[in-house]
This record gives sequence, C-alpha cells and structure tokens, in this order.
Amino acid sequence: MKKAISKILTVLLAISAVFAYNVDTPKADTDVDLSAASAILIEATTGRVLYEQNAYEQMPMASTTKIMTAILAIENCDICETVVVGQNASGVEGSSIWLSVGEKMALSDMLFGLMLASGNDAAVAIAEHVAGSVDAFVDMMNKKAKEIGAYNTNFVNPNGLPVDGHYTTAYDLALISAYAMQNAYFCEIVKTEYKSISWEGHEWNRVVKNKNQILWNYEGGNGIKTGYTDEAGRCLCAAANRDGLQLISVVLCAPDMFNDCMSLMDYGFENYASRLILEADELIGNVMVEKGIEEGFLVYTQCDVYYPLTDEEYKQIIKKVYIEETVAAPVTKGQQVGYIDIWIGNNKIYTVDLTAPVSIGENSYGFNLRRIINDWIQYRVLDM
Repeated sequence: MKKAISKILTVLLAISAVFAYNVDTPKADTDVDLSAASAILIEATTGRVLYEQNAYEQMPMASTTKIMTAILAIENCDICETVVVGQNASGVEGSSIWLSVGEKMALSDMLFGLMLASGNDAAVAIAEHVAGSVDAFVDMMNKKAKEIGAYNTNFVNPNGLPVDGHYTTAYDLALISAYAMQNAYFCEIVKTEYKSISWEGHEWNRVVKNKNQILWNYEGGNGIKTGYTDEAGRCLCAAANRDGLQLISVVLCAPDMFNDCMSLMDYGFENYASRLILEADELIGNVMVEKGIEEGFLVYTQCDVYYPLTDEEYKQIIKKVYIEETVAAPVTKGQQVGYIDIWIGNNKIYTVDLTAPVSIGENSYGFNLRRIINDWIQYRVLDM
C-alpha cells in the first residue's frame, strides 16, 4: 500500500480559461491620483495587495510608529495595570497629553491618549512600563516587526519623533496595521472618536479627540493612526470595512493624506469584494489507514475561506485538491493528509490544509492483546 502522498487525485472543482496578469499587482489602467510619495492598499485578513505605489521605499513614518507601541503594550500587559510616569516621559516634545512626573494612570487610559491624541509622552511612559526602559522596548518593537514580516522597518523610539535610522515602508506599515487590527481591544481604541481619560490632581478629566478624520468622513471608517513631522511629512494608516471587506490604506509623505487614503479605499471597494472561495464541511475524499484499528476516514473542509476578488477573478477560480490515498497508523487528529491549492489562472492565491478528523491507533499485537484482556475482563464482570 502506498505511504507517500499521492498526487494522482487532482480534482478541478472549477475549470476556466487562464489569464496572465498577476493578481497581487494592480493593472496599469488602475492608477489612483495621489499626493503621496509612497502608498499601498491591502485587504487586512489575507494581506492581499490591491494597489501600490513606491510601497517598498524606506521612509520615516512619524506617529504611525505608535501602532506598534500600542499593540506591544496590549499583548504584554493587563490594560488595568497602573502606569507611573517617569522623568523621561514628562515634557517630551511634540504632541502630548500633559503627563507629569509621578502621575499614575491606567494603561487603558494611557493607550487612548497615545492613539487618539498621539501623545509622545504617553509613548515613552508606556515603553518604560512595558519593558523597563525605552531601549529595551525598542528592541521588542524591532523583534515584533520581524515576526510580522516587516523586514524593511527599523524603530529607534516608541513615538516616531525624528531620529536617524527610524524608518519603515508603506508595505511594512500595512502589515503591522493589519496585524494590530486582529486585536479586538486595539480596534476598539482606534475607532473611538472621543475619550475622557483620567487626570490626576485635577477636578476634571482630559478629553481627547481622535485626529483621524477617516472616522467621520468615510463610510465604514474604523481606524487607524495619523502622523506628522517636518521630516516625514503627513502620514496616515487608514482602515474601513464594508460588507466584510476590511481594507487598510497607508500613505507616507502625503500632503493630502486623508483624500489619498479615501481614494485608495474607494478603488478597493469599487473593484473588490470578499468572496467565498471554499465552503466548510465540503466532502473532499476518503483516506485509507494502513494497519489501523479503523479502515480509514473521510476528509472534509474545516471552515469557510474568503478572499478579496474582482468579478472577473471570481469567475476564473480553480481549485486543485491533493490528498493522500493511504496513511500508516497511528494517525493523529489534525494530522495533515493533503491540501487544496486555489488558483486564479496561473497564479496560486491560497492554500488550505486537509487534516485527519480523528485519531486512529495502530492495529498492533499490543493493541490486540489489550483488547482481548479488556474483553475478557468485561465478560467476567458480566458473568458474575
């Protein structure tokens, strides 16, 4: 019996003509008029690039840096923790939430001050709270960037104030934004328009307003972060969701940043939709188990899979199924026994693993001996 994966079962679940253009690069006739030096539009859940313009050029990113600062704080701390403001945080230049030395504030409030009011002082206070020092926190930022796949990014501080060696690319910043938007609490923060946060020693709270006009001026707008310095120019990571399609647009050095991002997202929503390309619980095939206590098992798809596609692309979907005919016992539940490749013409866009739905033990001498003994014990108990 065959033990190696067999590719002789290749099922074309949909057949269509092959077309040539790369699905991850917009066609030449889809140019969007932008003021930005660098720009990109992606779909957040798949990371598919829908539009790009100089998206891999290293550039300063100003306060969009704080996206990474916020997600690291959320992932590494309890938002109910108390942050004590140190000397380094109080009085940091630029945008501020007016922190004073020794002031105590819940991390949750500090995060709203960071993301809505773009508090440079809040960024330093958070960094020192999370990692003990700004330098240690910057190390965490750079490590996380690499984990996310942002290989052309380097952080030197947690707030984006101008400094040599602090840079990203529009593509990297889109990846970081998409990663952050997977976190429900981060999403809650960046879609908030106004927030009242504590102000120790005052009879009133601070009221911070989100600087991101996308929340007010764009249908479905739900994030993320503005930024500006003289060196970086105007920078914006913007997000919007319509009918399950979550878009993220990033523009760097963009004099008209809000209109740029809205134009990019208009292009995305006008041309793409989130399409169901694979349904859950679809029977794919049968896998035999060699020397198993069961002869085999049926393999089903595990979940619905959606992908951003144009109408033309959706008509061109091809699905190729590769599944093992036979596997050797023992089999572990969740063990990969095949995969489905989903193509648009000659471009593979997605791969879904096929796995064993159950564990199946080996039909060995030891197993049969234990079964005989157990049967004998049960028989003796019933006979008494």
